[in-house]
Amino acid sequence: MDKHELSAATWTKSTYSDANGGACIEIAPGIPDIVPVRDSKNPTGPTLLIQRSAWAAFVAAVR
Repeated sequence: MDKHELSAATWTKSTYSDANGGACIEIAPGIPDIVPVRDSKNPTGPTLLIQRSAWAAFVAAVR
């Protein structure tokens, strides 16, 4: 899959997300060099493409 072709991406929400669909994001892991991020309430809306190293730094800071 081309790293910017996301039609075949498998999206996943955090296990901390509640069943009510609150303010959640989804990511599509497994794409080289980037982590696609989107709003779970608007799956056809815009997608952010974040460099994997920046995503790792963000996750480390949040933990």
